This record gives sequence, C-alpha cells and structure tokens, in this order.
Amino acid sequence: MAYFGNRRCALALSALVFAALLSGAWAADDNPIDWHRARALHAKVQQGEKLDADDQAYYERAKLAMATGQGPGPGKAGDGQARGAQNAGPPLEPRTSTGLVPLVDLGQGKYKGETGGLYGAGSNTPPPALAAAAESETRLIHPVNAQGFSDPQGKIVLLSIGMSNTTQEFSAFKRIVDADPAKSPRVVIVDGAQGGQTAPQWADADARTWATAEDRLRQAGARPAQVQVLWIKQAEAQPARFGDFPAHAHQLESDLVKVLHSAMEHYPNLRIAYLSSRIYAGNARTQLNPEPYAYESAFAVRWLIGRQLQGDAELNWQDARGPVNAPLLLWGPYLWADGIQARKSDGLSWQPEDLGPDGTHPSESGRRKVAEQLLRFFKTDAAARSWFVASGK
Repeated sequence: MAYFGNRRCALALSALVFAALLSGAWAADDNPIDWHRARALHAKVQQGEKLDADDQAYYERAKLAMATGQGPGPGKAGDGQARGAQNAGPPLEPRTSTGLVPLVDLGQGKYKGETGGLYGAGSNTPPPALAAAAESETRLIHPVNAQGFSDPQGKIVLLSIGMSNTTQEFSAFKRIVDADPAKSPRVVIVDGAQGGQTAPQWADADARTWATAEDRLRQAGARPAQVQVLWIKQAEAQPARFGDFPAHAHQLESDLVKVLHSAMEHYPNLRIAYLSSRIYAGNARTQLNPEPYAYESAFAVRWLIGRQLQGDAELNWQDARGPVNAPLLLWGPYLWADGIQARKSDGLSWQPEDLGPDGTHPSESGRRKVAEQLLRFFKTDAAARSWFVASGK
C-alpha cells in the first residue's frame, strides 16, 4: 500500500499524478498506460527508491500523459483495487483507540464469533502438532550455495514479501539486525516487499513483483535457491469492497494461498513462512486499509495456519503427503495494539507519532517498533532462533 506524498514533484504536476495513481485506472488510447504499474512506480519514488532506466522512462511517460490531459477518466477503472480506490468515500476521522482487544489479549473472549488467541481458543502458543512440525522443518534449514546444495559457507536467506508497510518495516529491521552480533553470519536479510504491491499483485507467479524480488536477491549476492524463510505481511487495498467480516478476511486468505503457491515456484528450498497481520490503523484518514479491517486481517492468518494443520491439500508442506504446495506456516510477530492503549502481553502501543501523515503507514518510530518486534521474535522464538542466532549466542 503506497504512501502517496507530493513533496518531490512540482506542485501542479504532482497533484495530477497523485490523482491518477490513486485511482489506478487505465488509459484508453492506442498504446494504453498501465496505471497500476505507474502507481507502483510512483510509490517507489515517494519512498526514495531509485528506478532503473526502463521504469524511469515509463514513469515519465505516465506523468507526461497526465500533464497533457491524457490520463484516465471517470468510469475506466481496471482491476478491483482501482475500483475500490475510486469509491473510497469521505476522509476518515483519526482515532487514538478503537476499543477492540488485541488477539493476543482476547483470551476466552470472542470477536464476531471468533475466539481469542493467535491459534484460537484463547491460546497464543502453537498446538503440539504444529510445534513438532516447526521443530522438524527447522532442522532442515541450513546454509546452501547458489544452486541450493548444502555448503557450510553458503547462505540462509530470510526474504520479505508484501506491500509498502512491509518494505518500510523490513528495511528498518534489516538495518538493525545487520548490526546485531547475535545474528548468524550465514543469514542474509533481503527486503523483497514493494510499495503498492498488495496481496493480489503477488498472487500470480509471473507477476512483476517476483522479478523485482529476484533483482533484490541478486543485489544482495544471493539466489532464489538460497531463500528458505519468508516473512509475509500482506493486506487487501480497499477491503470494504469485499464486504464486512468475514468476507474481506476470506478474500485475503484466498489471495495468500495464491501467494504461497507462487513463492514455492520461485524458491525451491523454501521451508517456512512466518506470517504477520497489520499494525493499528485507527488513525487512518482514507479507506485504503482502516479499522476494523486491519485488526480483522489477523483472522486470515489464523485460518490459513489452521487449514494447513488440518491437512488441507492446497497448503500441504510435507513430501510424504503428496505435492508440496506451500511452506510450513507459522505466526510471526503479532503487530496490532489498540492505538495508545498498551496491550497486556508486552506493552506495545501505537501512538499518533508512530503513524505517518495518512495514518496507515508507519513513521520512523513506527517502523522501528515493528523492526524491534521482528528482531525479538527471531532471536527468541523456539523454531526461528536455531537458524537465525549465531552459534553460542
């Protein structure tokens, strides 16, 4: 989900580009501009990313089209995300808290028929079968070379998959973890997440997002065969268009299944995917992904993990049970807290200054909070620390 600012462009032109990219519509001339791609490029520019020559030329073409009146008109929306953006509704009033109870604190309480706890029935601890599966699969994670063969001097790549929030947070995580002596020298952190690229944009194995992620792997001196662990944090843009809970959460669940299938095609040695849901969004000023949708996205993660544990063939991770369609799915850090209300489990809160101007994306302090949650998780989780932490630490 891209944060659309306008400080880096001339005011008049930027306003035009902003309007086009937010709408996500398609031009209807003889050589139409892919406004979805243009929107994603705009997101990269706003986040300070450098475009390659091809992307820069495309971005300039899109800006020129807008400036000369050739941009998209009303009623020409393309994909579902574009339609949702066009029907975004009025600005929202920021709220410092919602009254919702974090899933990790809900216990035996219920939310719209769903029990509390990350794993349901009030439990935040993996059930015995899942804990055993995590231990078993973790034993198979070890350094490999570029071809994927065991090599003590090889790499274990931890790659992020997701949208703008994900790349902002994982980039902050990479900065602090690469300076942490407790991290194993064999572990390579690569941020594959990309601005504007929500779950549907990762669902197709041939989508451009995967090529971009591979480029980032190469830049880090790694290869797809060395990716053994993913951190996935995803969402749907404009989730209200899918309907109230549980409809929008099931849509995210469905798209995440496709993302996992695509990941298995690209990363042959992928073993584990750690999943996280959204941060607090009560301060959101737009319908991009406000509350309660951010809160409710956690149930999509829970349902996926539950389906896999129950033997769903779509999510099979064991060779002995047929075609392997997914890595083992585990909860990563749970990032939601009710705004300024500190959650009981660890005191995490989301102050207004932890969110950016749109109230949806994290500020520097918010990114740091997520980064610290990630670092704490990988250093202390029973399954993760065995491959993440340096020997003897």
